[in-house]
Amino acid sequence: MDAKGFAHKYGDNVDTDVIIPARYLNTSSHAELAAHCMEDIDRDFVKNVKPGDIIAAGKNFGCGSSREHAPIAIRHSGVSCVIAHSFARIFYRNAINIGLPILECPGAAEDILSGHRLEVDFDTGEIRNLSTGNSYHAQPFPPFVQNIIKKGGLIASLQK
Repeated sequence: MDAKGFAHKYGDNVDTDVIIPARYLNTSSHAELAAHCMEDIDRDFVKNVKPGDIIAAGKNFGCGSSREHAPIAIRHSGVSCVIAHSFARIFYRNAINIGLPILECPGAAEDILSGHRLEVDFDTGEIRNLSTGNSYHAQPFPPFVQNIIKKGGLIASLQK
């Protein structure tokens, strides 16, 4: 498995302004962005998130502005993957560009609850909910996109 952790669940239309509030956009520090990740929607997120944890969300995750700060804040908070019913297209592309694994899987996104323990295989798209025993299948990225993500994003993959 490529990702294994506890779920943090959010609803539909989680926009980039609640993923990383605009008042923190004056920093380029990834650690500083991570320290404020999700604080306007979940004040305890940064206290509760552990390396490897997974965000599960509803429709249109990452809508709003085109800022790359949002997937950067999520990735550097320790989140290993975001599973959603659907993603805003600009967030989807920004996540790949900065190396944040994401999967669209409506069934998983609907059934997963905060605190569920999950495993994700990025090669096959298999999502296993270890808390319920349910399994789901998302369409995995093709190998060239997986390679971009594994190397830490588009720029890092080009440099390597």
